[in-house]
Amino acid sequence: MLNIDDPKVVDKTPAIWRLGFRPFFLGGALLAALYVPLWLVTWYLPEMSLLRSQFWVKVVPLWWHPHELLFGFAMAIVCGFLLTSVQTWTNQPSLKGWPLAIVFACWLLARVFLLAPLELPVWLPALFDSLFLLLSAAKLWTCIYRVKQWRNIGFPIMLLVATGINLLSYYALSQRDFVLSHHIWQGMLWWLGLLITIVGGRVIPFFTAVRIKQPKPEPIQALDLSLIGLMILLIIQGITQYLPLGAEQALLAMTALAHLLRWSRWLPHKTLKEPMLWSLQLAYLCLPLTLAAIAWNIDDENAYRHLLHLFAIGTMAGLCLSMISRVSLGHTSRNIYQGPKMAPAFLAITLAALCRAVMPLWFPAHSELWLWIAGSCWSLAFGWFVWCYAPILTRPRVDGRPG
Repeated sequence: MLNIDDPKVVDKTPAIWRLGFRPFFLGGALLAALYVPLWLVTWYLPEMSLLRSQFWVKVVPLWWHPHELLFGFAMAIVCGFLLTSVQTWTNQPSLKGWPLAIVFACWLLARVFLLAPLELPVWLPALFDSLFLLLSAAKLWTCIYRVKQWRNIGFPIMLLVATGINLLSYYALSQRDFVLSHHIWQGMLWWLGLLITIVGGRVIPFFTAVRIKQPKPEPIQALDLSLIGLMILLIIQGITQYLPLGAEQALLAMTALAHLLRWSRWLPHKTLKEPMLWSLQLAYLCLPLTLAAIAWNIDDENAYRHLLHLFAIGTMAGLCLSMISRVSLGHTSRNIYQGPKMAPAFLAITLAALCRAVMPLWFPAHSELWLWIAGSCWSLAFGWFVWCYAPILTRPRVDGRPG
C-alpha cells in the first residue's frame, strides 16, 4: 500500500497547501467571522455598509446571507474535512500543492464574484462554486474507488447532490424566486443534517469513548439506517414541500426522537469536563431539539424560520467549530486536549444559537438586539479560532511529517 506519510521525505510544499483542512478551515472560519457582521450592518445600518446599492442589484441580501453561510462557510469546512479524512480512510494521497490551491481558488472566486460591485452574470460565481464542489467530489471518488472502500462512497455522491442544490439556488436568484430559495435553504440545512448524522454517528461516540476510557456503545444499525432515511426525506420535503403539515410534523417528531435516543447512548454526561467533547455532544443535541421545536410550532411560519437557526448555529456551526479545532491539532501532530483554550468560543456559539433562534420568539420586541448579540457571539467564536489557529494551519507539522 502507498506510504503517504514518509518522515524521510522532505515536503517543500508551502504548509498552507499541504492538505485540504489547512486552507479551507482557515478560509471558512475567516468568512464566518466577517460575513455575519457584514450582513447585520448591511441590513440594519445600510448607510454604513461597504456593500451599497450596486451590489444588491445583482445579489439580493436575503439570498446572499443564507447562501454564503451554507455554500461558502459550511461547504468549505465540509470539503476541507473530507479531503483530509479521505487520505486517512484510504491511505491514498489527497489534494496538495497547486491542485489544492486551484480548488481553493474556485471556492474563493465564487465568494469574490458574489461580492464584487461589477456587472457580472450570475452564472460566473455559479461556475466556480460548481467547480469547487465537483473537483472535491472527484478527488474523493478517486481515492475511494482505488481501494474499493464502498463504505465511504456516499460522500462524493452527497457532494454531487449539493452541487445540484447549489445550482438550483443560483437559478432561483436569476429568476428572483425567493420562495424557492427559502425551500432550498431548508433542504440544504437538512443535507448538512444528513452529513452530521453519518459523520457525527461515527466520530462523537468514538472520540468520547477513547477520552473517557470506556467501551464505545455499539451502534444500533436499524436506528442508524432509519435516521439516514428520515434525513433524506427531510431534504426532499424541505425543497419540494410535498407533504402536508400534519405529515411533515410527524416526520420531524419521529426524526427528533430517533436522534435523541441515539445521542443518549453516547455518554454525554461524562464529557462535561472536556470542552473538545462536550462541544461535539452539545452541537449534536441541538439537532433533535431543533426538529422537536419545529414540529411543535409547525403552524407558525415565523417560529419555523427562527428555529431553523437553532440547527444552523447550534448544530452546523457548533459542530464545525469543534471539529476544525480538533482536526487542526490532530493533523498537525499536536495534542488535541492541550491546544488553545476553545471553551469560550464553544460557549459563545451556543449563546449565539439561543439568542438568534429562541430569544426573538420569547421577547420579540427586542429582536434586533438579540440578532446583534447573536452575531457578536458568532463572530467572536470564529474570530477566536482564526486568531489561535492561523499560526497552526500555516506552519508545518511539529513532527516534520508531510500533511
